[in-house]
Amino acid sequence: MFKNQFRKLSAWAGILAPIIFVGVFTVEGVLRNGYDPMRMYISALSLGNRGWIQISNFIVLGLLLFIFTLGLSKEFQTGKASRGGIITLYIISVLFFISGPFVMDPTETPADQMSVHGLIHGLSGGIVFLLMPIIIFIFLRHFFSDNNWQSFRWWTLILGVIEATGVIIFTYVSKIPVEQNAYINLLGLFQRIALIPFMVWVFIFGTEILRKQK
Repeated sequence: MFKNQFRKLSAWAGILAPIIFVGVFTVEGVLRNGYDPMRMYISALSLGNRGWIQISNFIVLGLLLFIFTLGLSKEFQTGKASRGGIITLYIISVLFFISGPFVMDPTETPADQMSVHGLIHGLSGGIVFLLMPIIIFIFLRHFFSDNNWQSFRWWTLILGVIEATGVIIFTYVSKIPVEQNAYINLLGLFQRIALIPFMVWVFIFGTEILRKQK
């Protein structure tokens, strides 16, 4: 009884995590004076007097993803997804949590003047974007070998390709020197393109887990 209830709870955590996270940074981005979501990173919302909102948003995302992953560890007890997929999801949930209190430095901060918390935030973010497409494809391998997950295979494949493409493009664009970067005013947009497909995948994954509990 308790086991089934926890699986439902963890599935809801997976459903709510992307809704809350994307919803909060979208609304806050619209309401924040001087913030341009097309140009500025999501993490820039952690700066300033209202920064606590996005800081809390990162922390809540990390906690919900951790609960979701804990439930998945009970669902996937054999195969590749039970090892690589679960471990990487745990890692990414912790990194999202860390991204809250360890806020980024202002984008104009020179590399040799970055704070410790800014460096930690940047490193955490880099690992998160690297792991997001990897996680999707690890689970995709499991879904293609498990007929119980046939309905989620193509969603995973499509979103995995979109996610990987978005991360590659965002990584490339963000590494271009500022003075040569023709996309400098679109970095926020590219970051969102690289992030949201993963959030959509987590949401659908959570709904699939919940559906299987009925």
